[in-house]
Amino acid sequence: MKIKRIRDDLEDYLKKHNLSKKYEKAKKLFENDPFYPSLNTELLEPKDRLIYSFRLDKKYRALFIYVGENEIEIITFTNHYK
Repeated sequence: MKIKRIRDDLEDYLKKHNLSKKYEKAKKLFENDPFYPSLNTELLEPKDRLIYSFRLDKKYRALFIYVGENEIEIITFTNHYK
């Protein structure tokens, strides 16, 4: 699975919240196995929108969409508990 390069504003978000290393680790895990247990990859509600997420850590998640059969695009990072 390939992850498209993230937008500059998302890079800024990662830096601001000290998540760059965690993102790189999660990205490698996801590219090797999108359903690796620690990622907690899931389809979000409402399911017909086809927006998924995977975990960066207990607090932050990456939201993404499929842009091809084997490629995703991250659309945002979120604080899971806000």
